[in-house]
Amino acid sequence: MLRVQNLTYRRGDTVLLQDLDFAVHAGQRVAVAGRNGAGKSTLFQLILGELQPEGGDLELPDEWRISHMQQEVEVSQRGALDYAIDGHRELRQVEARLQLETDPNRLAELHTRLDDLGGYQAEANAAAVLTGLGFKHEDLQKPYAEFSGGWRIRLHLAKALMSPSDLLLLDEPTNHLDLEAILWLENWLARFAGTVLLIAHDRTFLDACTNQTLYLSNRSGRLYQGNYSSCERQRAEQRMQQQSAAARRAAKAAHIQKFVDRFRAKASKAKQVQSRIKALEKLKDSPVLQLESPYAVAFRNPAKVSNPLMTLRDLALGYGATMVLQHISELILPGARIGVLGENGAGKSTLLKALVGELTARQGELLRGQHCAIGYFAQHQLESLSSADTGLQTMARHKPAWREQQVRDYLGHWGFNDQMISRAISTLSGGEKARLVLALLAADEPALLVLDEPTNHLDLDMRDALAMALQDFEGAVVIVSHDRSLLDQVIDEFWLVANGRVQAFNGDLHDYTSLRQKYLTAQAVPGPAAQGAGGNGNSRRQQRQQRAARRDAARTLQQQVRRLERQLEQSAAKLQDVETRLADTDTYQSLPAAELDELLARAGKYRRQVESLEEEWLLASERLEAELQQP
Repeated sequence: MLRVQNLTYRRGDTVLLQDLDFAVHAGQRVAVAGRNGAGKSTLFQLILGELQPEGGDLELPDEWRISHMQQEVEVSQRGALDYAIDGHRELRQVEARLQLETDPNRLAELHTRLDDLGGYQAEANAAAVLTGLGFKHEDLQKPYAEFSGGWRIRLHLAKALMSPSDLLLLDEPTNHLDLEAILWLENWLARFAGTVLLIAHDRTFLDACTNQTLYLSNRSGRLYQGNYSSCERQRAEQRMQQQSAAARRAAKAAHIQKFVDRFRAKASKAKQVQSRIKALEKLKDSPVLQLESPYAVAFRNPAKVSNPLMTLRDLALGYGATMVLQHISELILPGARIGVLGENGAGKSTLLKALVGELTARQGELLRGQHCAIGYFAQHQLESLSSADTGLQTMARHKPAWREQQVRDYLGHWGFNDQMISRAISTLSGGEKARLVLALLAADEPALLVLDEPTNHLDLDMRDALAMALQDFEGAVVIVSHDRSLLDQVIDEFWLVANGRVQAFNGDLHDYTSLRQKYLTAQAVPGPAAQGAGGNGNSRRQQRQQRAARRDAARTLQQQVRRLERQLEQSAAKLQDVETRLADTDTYQSLPAAELDELLARAGKYRRQVESLEEEWLLASERLEAELQQP
């Protein structure tokens, strides 16, 4: 097992980790969570031996092999396929020895060893990994140096997955992946037989891939049983208990303070006073669990909105001689919540560029309403920020009518304190730049938000705050995102981009991911398995498959409950509208008999829908509760 005892690490004068204790057994899947700066990546560096602790112990079995996802490497001219296979270091060593060996007996032994290591299947396996992560077949021989930053990160991930290991450390593997690649990675990890430590800001991915959560906070950490959502529930319960304890501490502190105030000047009571002062300080130093989000973000609602906001009629889009999408006919109405789905390269970003006017239609019509102010978020906008300016200067220039204090207060809601808004944008992290761009968009009162992967680099707190802000936003939203939790909380309808077309997807996110998971499972090739360090791999695999089946069942029921809640809310709203009209006596006097009959028929239809949906919701909720109670 991986055992950490009394681990302390200091960076300069700052203590990042102090007296950290936890143990991870072979085969466990652990989410390493906590706010930015809590020490998650530092912990990985300590496990890898890249950093040395100031105190405490970090023990690993000698036979455990560790694979990790590198964040930065030297630029290489190796082709993508060879670069990924390089992750299998022993395989490469055997291949190198084969090139030098002349003795027939040793050559035979090396070829046997090469076969044992999967050397003859290595190219096929690496190609399957790269394809799963979104690389096209024609990219497999392309040099590493010719890929952009996001694709290089995918290559680092592929290299880590190709390395046989007993302990796999993945730090933000989903940051530059689309939904399709994330689903593939989930499948790969479900088949991996070793131990996993995983840092990610994707709640659904963490829930699907982990069964324990190490939450780091206040320079320490605690290992929770269950996935990230379970950890959050347990921490919320902890907080309620601590709030009750805090109230008791406050009462005790007030009582001690009265004693101190009363007898501080009396020499005969000096010893008792000093004792109580120490007790008071100890009470004040007691840690309190902090769950409040540091963000309070909101999108300013539009003053006027056209209806429809946008009309697409037989639209065709492409670049040069290449046609990407054709025959697009859709409407974007006020209040729409549209999620755009599709494989990597299918044309999702092309569609979004056309919506915001960055790409001209090859044929057909794209009509924008008079009141269709657009707020557009894309990754390239982070780079377009003036790097020498501060956040304060950028926002003040964007909103010249705002007073300086108004700018400061506004950016404060987006997690920028006075120190951060005074720093040059070039010194901000990717997540901080993304928050700044979103803050600029939110201030503009857009009627339509078009968001292309807005959660890249954002932490979990900010993702939750963004979801809540989009729920409250009165304008329309069109979004491409790999964050299923965000999509599930915000989106009402989906467009599927596939085979050069854009069409409404008849289902919800769970339906789509289930279809993709079935396809990926059918296409799957075996992933590297841990050997010799984790006991019976088949037994562990069966246990994981059983746990995964229970998770899938619970997730299916959760999606069903949420879908029914949305449908129930919509049907109830329609019923209320019709019943309001029927309650008005003018309706019976002004409407022709045929229209009145139709209105009464609609009321009956909606009433039956509500009753049916209520019954379905109740049954699904009961089944979900029973599923969650299973060990």
